[in-house]
Amino acid sequence: MTIRAERSVINIAHVTEITGKYSELAARLALLANGWTVHKAETDEAYDILARDPLTGDYAKIQVKTVRQRMDRGGDLVVYARKGNGTTYDLSDADLIIGVWAVDGEMPRVFMFENRLCGEYWCAEARASERWVELSLALNRELVTAAA
Repeated sequence: MTIRAERSVINIAHVTEITGKYSELAARLALLANGWTVHKAETDEAYDILARDPLTGDYAKIQVKTVRQRMDRGGDLVVYARKGNGTTYDLSDADLIIGVWAVDGEMPRVFMFENRLCGEYWCAEARASERWVELSLALNRELVTAAA
């Protein structure tokens, strides 16, 4: 009985880690597809991604989170934006938040918005692309060429 309980904890941690890595890779892909230059730190940082905006040339520290859909809240989408210690990300940690909504069997949707120092960001599913910037996963060669 104890062995099964330990295995389920390991499996849950493994699933959480895979989901987080999947979200980060989807965010990187979406940024690249939209002309951003994406950097990878060799050391652990408070942010997940450092990227350069193709329009302004400014660098942004980006924290990636997985979007959850709350059926108990009418299907609203929520991004929980807290660090491991429960505090919110301040601007020295992240300028932008990217939420990746990955529904089983479907292409992920990637949303980006400013870090407003909130612990949770909510949005109705129907208004998500109006309220947050939705980044396409499809490569936009014209945009990438213009950024270069």
